[in-house]
Amino acid sequence: MEFFDRFSSWESSVIEAGHLKISEAHAIEVLGHHGRMNMKDLAGKLGITTGTTTVTVDKLERGGFARRVRAENDRRSYIIELTEKGEDTFQEHHRHHLNLATEIASILGKEETISFTSILQKINENI
Repeated sequence: MEFFDRFSSWESSVIEAGHLKISEAHAIEVLGHHGRMNMKDLAGKLGITTGTTTVTVDKLERGGFARRVRAENDRRSYIIELTEKGEDTFQEHHRHHLNLATEIASILGKEETISFTSILQKINENI
């Protein structure tokens, strides 16, 4: 619990410094890692409803971080993609994650880092 609280606090401070809400930063992160996708897929990767995703994407559009583009194969649906500003924001946020990972690895030894990474992968696959 303490690790989760510290990590959440760290993430909030990094995100809020960029004037985004956590939900918006998570959407940018998913789009940055996985590329453009439809609303349903984005909602699935975020683990939230499409209605909540719509609100988040609306805010990202207003802020200039993302845009909706009509899907080529289905004119009723949209593909969500990052703008240049959104991509820059993703890269900056990703650098913070890499710095945190480097900091954690510096605390642990080589074998501990390998074990920790393996444990995190196992948890991610099963929750």
